Order: sequence, then C-alpha cells, then structure tokens
Amino acid sequence: MLRIDGCIDELRKAVREIRNGGAGIGLVPTMGYLHEGHLSLVRKSRAENTATIVSIFVNPTQFGPNEDFDAYPRDLERDTRLLEKEGVDVAFCPAPGDLYTADHSTFVTEEAVSRDLCGASRPGHFRGVCTIVLKLFNIVGPDRAYFGEKDFQQLQVIRRMVRDLNLPVQIRGCPIVREPDGLALSSRNVYLSASERQAALALNLSLKKAREQFCSGEKSAAVLVESVRKELEKEETLRVEYVELRDAADLSLTSKVEKPVVLALAVRVGKTRLIDNTILNEVSS
Repeated sequence: MLRIDGCIDELRKAVREIRNGGAGIGLVPTMGYLHEGHLSLVRKSRAENTATIVSIFVNPTQFGPNEDFDAYPRDLERDTRLLEKEGVDVAFCPAPGDLYTADHSTFVTEEAVSRDLCGASRPGHFRGVCTIVLKLFNIVGPDRAYFGEKDFQQLQVIRRMVRDLNLPVQIRGCPIVREPDGLALSSRNVYLSASERQAALALNLSLKKAREQFCSGEKSAAVLVESVRKELEKEETLRVEYVELRDAADLSLTSKVEKPVVLALAVRVGKTRLIDNTILNEVSS
C-alpha cells in the first residue's frame, strides 16, 4: 500500500498511474480512527473497483466552535496498518494545511437536504462536509465513493450535491455496522464511560421497537416518533436532541409511512453526541 502524507501532486500522480492501468477507482473518505464500519466500506469498494483509495482526514471545517475537533480520536499508524491488511492501494493522509490555505474562502453549500436534523443543531457542519468531499472528488476523480448509512443525512446531502453539480461519481451507501449488543459503531464511542455505553444501547433498542410497531401495521409518524422518545426517556442520562421520521430520499417531513422513510435520532450521552437511524418501508433490491 502506498501512503501519501499530504502531497496532492503525489496523489494525482498515483491516480494517473492507476488509470493508465485501466483500473476503476473507489474512494472511501474517512476521518480515521477506523472501525469495522469503515472497513466494511473498504471491502465494498474493493469488491466493485480495481483500486481503492482511502482518505484519512479530520476535517476542521465541519466542526463547530464548541465541538470536539481537538479531542477527536486519532491513530494514524494503527489506521494505516488496518488499511494495508485490507488490501487498500493508496492511503491519503493530509494535514489541514494541505487542503486549506490560510486565506481559504470558497465553500460548497447544499441548502435543502442539509437544513434540518443535524444541520439545524450543527450550523455549518454540512458546508464543511460538502466542501471537503468535493475537494477529494476533484483530487482523486473516483468512479465510485462509499459512505455509511449511519450518517444518513450526510449520505443524502452528498447524493444531492453530486446530482446538482453533475459530478461523474457514483455514490454508494453501505449498511450500518453494529456491535453485538446493537450499538452502532462510531469513532466517538471511545468517549463513553462504561455506564454511558450501557445507556447508549437505548438508541438501537428504541428504533427496533418502532420498527416492530411498523411491521405490525403502525404507519403514523407521530406514533412511531413518540415510541422512540418514550424508550429513550427511560434512560435519565440521555438528552434527546431530535427524533424525526423523514422521507428517505429528500428528508422532507412526512406524517405517514407510505414511501421509504428514515426514522432518525440524535442523542447526547453525557458529553458525547451519537446518531442512529433505521429505514422503514425499504424497497427491496
């Protein structure tokens, strides 16, 4: 595996050499501190492309002033060992100064899908996400890019950006990967104390109960949302930021499950913000 620590010209040269070999390229953008969820994206990319490039970059522009940019977990040496074991072709590991000049003043803003949910509570977050993802697309020029469905709003925002800006890349969404006890894998799980981690199990449990209600015939968004809230409120240490049921395609509000929808939540567990979701009425592929 070739590891490139920030030189964009070196990465572009590597991409040209891959292209000259006739390879299709998959890109997996990450913020590092890799877990099995990230590695599932890598495996999907390797199955669908001749070459896979993984970026590891904790993007400062998607963190707010009081968020955890400085504390965000990092272990670059461990990450690159994992990627090498998975057969990744190139690991791109830039520093902020490699991608943002001191007077950087150009950003990409999606103004519909990003407006609510996490966009409402984290102003500027998706502007930072869109900007860095477009930068990576411009540098690598991948055929396909891979994102996890745990960050469902992010996935849909990126899909909208790609559609609206006519970008020649296919966006692949990959299923949530969970611990055996149901907790969705997240790099931020490392922040949780033992008691907080136990309390965090209520996130998946609440979504499972709502899914069971839906499978038993419940179609009302209000009823399903209230079911999730009641389950979360049983854990006194949880602070619910939002629980909402939205159209899975454009994240618009819906009062009834008639098309595929996402039942999404964001919760503070102590000082740690966690998100989770489940898709209802999915269309079988």
